[in-house]
Amino acid sequence: MTVQVKVPSMVCDACVNSITNAITSNLPNAKVQANLDTKQVTVETNEGESKIREMILDAGHEVE
Repeated sequence: MTVQVKVPSMVCDACVNSITNAITSNLPNAKVQANLDTKQVTVETNEGESKIREMILDAGHEVE
């Protein structure tokens, strides 16, 4: 399943790394792609969108 989340607080490479690490530390098999231009995070996983959003929030970022 593909989950896409808009992350308006993602503004730099460090943000991308913290979000990616937050997701992959909980879901090691997830494939995470982050686009700084669109502030979009795309995750290939079997986990639901609400769980992905929670992980991004726990990493200290906002989600739409």
